[in-house]
Amino acid sequence: MRAGLILAGLLVLLSCGVATAQTPTKTTPYPGPARIIGTDGAGCIAGAVRLPDAAPGMQTIRQSRSTFWGHPDVIAALQDLAKRAQAAGLPDLYMNDISLPRGGPLQGIHASHQRGVDADVWLDVAGPHPVLPVAERDTIEPHTLVRPDGRGVDAAYWRKEHITLIRLAATEPGIDRVLVNPAIKQQLCQEVSGDRSWLRRVRPWYGHATHMHLHFKCPAGQSECVDQAPPPPGDGCDDTLAWWFQQLDKPAPKPTSPPPKPKPVILPAACQAIMAAP
Repeated sequence: MRAGLILAGLLVLLSCGVATAQTPTKTTPYPGPARIIGTDGAGCIAGAVRLPDAAPGMQTIRQSRSTFWGHPDVIAALQDLAKRAQAAGLPDLYMNDISLPRGGPLQGIHASHQRGVDADVWLDVAGPHPVLPVAERDTIEPHTLVRPDGRGVDAAYWRKEHITLIRLAATEPGIDRVLVNPAIKQQLCQEVSGDRSWLRRVRPWYGHATHMHLHFKCPAGQSECVDQAPPPPGDGCDDTLAWWFQQLDKPAPKPTSPPPKPKPVILPAACQAIMAAP
């Protein structure tokens, strides 16, 4: 059943437009001031800066498979989140994909991460996390927090520190939403008391059982950057969350033969020029 939900999620991502072999990749950012263009599913960035390999409260991981470029405000926010997590007694945060140096589609199943405003942060709070050599960080595999049936978190790995980390992310200035597995969202709904306003920004999505996806709002002054619609009112602990678990009872969709090809991503003309520039 869970396999059906995951497959359906992958199909959704594919329909959004996943990176194709035709996507040009530059290893350096486009020079000049920060400029974000386009939407989550078709966009780019100029003037991107790179997240440091290590900074107070954080380390980048999987460098051979990941990319860490983003808008300067987003890079600063991620470092601020790491410092706040460190002050809260959490181990170093493991930072993963942000965007390519000039944005655009990433190879794999990322449909967003195109404009330097999305970042993956691993949900590994079982510290300590001493600063490791880059080669050792490349093999880190945080454990899933979700049971095999997809209906709840794994009590052997779930900790109250996960709530602390997700709350810090959801209350970071500039954050639009934080994507987590539906089972993690459900656990937050059950455990969080007192101020629950930040739960509105924590949204369920396929996968995301080992990491959270941070999506930031378009930074100030970025008129070519298109924001998502804001999360609906409320804490999200309602029928919209129940829907995710109803999908677990449905039979897995039959795979088509041949499988559907990903739709090519058509970038705005301004992005095409940025990608093609030396």
